[in-house]
Amino acid sequence: MSKLTRLRFCLKVFRNHSIFPCMALGLLFAGLPASSVQAAIPLRPGIGPTDMRQTVDMTALPWSAIGRVQTELGSRCTGFLIAPNVVETAAHCLFLPKTGHYIRPQDIHFLRAYSKGQYAAHARATRIIVSPNYDERRENATAAFDRATLFLEVPVATPDQILPVASGLPSVGTDVVLGGYEQDFSEIIRSDMGCRVIGIGWDGEGKPLIRHDCSATRGSSGAPLLGRQPDGRWIVWGVQALANYGQGGEVVPLTDTYRSP
Repeated sequence: MSKLTRLRFCLKVFRNHSIFPCMALGLLFAGLPASSVQAAIPLRPGIGPTDMRQTVDMTALPWSAIGRVQTELGSRCTGFLIAPNVVETAAHCLFLPKTGHYIRPQDIHFLRAYSKGQYAAHARATRIIVSPNYDERRENATAAFDRATLFLEVPVATPDQILPVASGLPSVGTDVVLGGYEQDFSEIIRSDMGCRVIGIGWDGEGKPLIRHDCSATRGSSGAPLLGRQPDGRWIVWGVQALANYGQGGEVVPLTDTYRSP
């Protein structure tokens, strides 16, 4: 694994913590001088030289099915509904490095269609499912399983207000859309409406990750990578998990998704 690859996997899209511990980790393992690390880690990974994000209408699909995943410890990221009471998000958003455990379900809130302090519906989680194949401490090897399923205490939407999951993997060149509650615009969703799938990558254990060129930075972890069906309806290809140094990032496919019992 190259020096930049080591650093890249330290660059999760969502972290409430400063990037400087990550920089120190890069120095420790990659052996790069501090000036090189400062240059290698952008303030907004995943955006690139041109910011393609724009504001969206939170009252209509697909955005009305997306919401803020917020914990009572103060952390937050993005999530979306695949059933009226089931939310998908990124697993690393809910992991507590100090304890080595995930945050308790009852300490997680989902605020559907959150925008500037207002939201369409709210519920706490009652259960979290994370794949046993995901190890937050071995992200480079297990990144393709970096997703978590939250079961809510009550439904927060009707069946026509959720996002259906696509089957399989998208083809290279597929038109996609990506937006979430990002660190520089945390109170609203901003989205890149005109990006594409640029390839299928692989984690350290050879499991697939969807590569895209969308503008998306920290805070978009857990956001859905969206596409359109031939009839115009929205579908979800996967869960945003990692950002590039420049524009784009990688998404965990939603195959074998957990369903509401």
